[in-house]
Amino acid sequence: MYHNFNYEATLASSLRAQWQLDDVLREDQELDFTRNFMPESLARTSAIKTLNPLEQRVLNHISAHQYLSIFGVVEEFILPFVVDHARPHLLGDDWRVRAILNFAGEEAKHIQLFKRFHQAFVRGFPVECQMIGPSEAIGAEVLRHDPLAVGLVILMIEWMSQQHYLGSIRDDGDLDPLFKSLLKNHWMEEAQHAKLDTLIVDALAVGRTEEQIQKAMDEFFEIGAFLDAGLKQQASFNLDALEKAIGRKVEDREAIEAQQHQAARWTYIGSGMVHERFQDTLNAISRRAAERMAEAAPLFA
Repeated sequence: MYHNFNYEATLASSLRAQWQLDDVLREDQELDFTRNFMPESLARTSAIKTLNPLEQRVLNHISAHQYLSIFGVVEEFILPFVVDHARPHLLGDDWRVRAILNFAGEEAKHIQLFKRFHQAFVRGFPVECQMIGPSEAIGAEVLRHDPLAVGLVILMIEWMSQQHYLGSIRDDGDLDPLFKSLLKNHWMEEAQHAKLDTLIVDALAVGRTEEQIQKAMDEFFEIGAFLDAGLKQQASFNLDALEKAIGRKVEDREAIEAQQHQAARWTYIGSGMVHERFQDTLNAISRRAAERMAEAAPLFA
């Protein structure tokens, strides 16, 4: 057995970790735009030498807006996926139903939290930051795929948020404390969601042949390619916002877009693909699935 997760214990952990919106970000709270929001390992803005330190910070803020906006988009397709998975079990295991419905309720709360962040960001940032979307269209494209492929994408993202907080955010003293607290509280609940989604993925893989699993992996990579194309477009939108905010055209824009696209590829895809717990799930399902993930991961580093 590669994990000891179960619905009853995970629900208990989730209830202990729960928080209320106003405890994390009140509607009237303001972000500190004199400090970075995102760690350098994710934003990769200080490496852009054609920008001065102030301009690098502006791009860091835009990267943070991208971060929570994209997580908001992701939460919007996680929510119907989780609810759909709960529906067939409504007359079965009570712990499973309660845990999954709690999972869905927390994802809905995260969507509200990210909307509050967006409102605070808009109040403090000088220009509009365009985002890919609409979220409904992105969600529909993801959810049309095999549920096992979708479940694996969601599991990867949930373990990824743990890696971001523990590996890059928790010990970074240069970040705005309010934004850092927001990411901490998001991670606290996502850590429980990763356990539940592991159980969901396990259930979706039961009884599948190796051929069926590899077909689901094909669709996993299709979803990844779709999301990566969105990240490339987002890098262009981010540079548009940067130029508006600093009042000039940036030098080597094409090179900066490529660098920021690669940073986003690592942040939203690569860092999840290489997560040890995600790899454990893949190995439990199919050794070939894990091998394919390891082969693809360097493209997103």
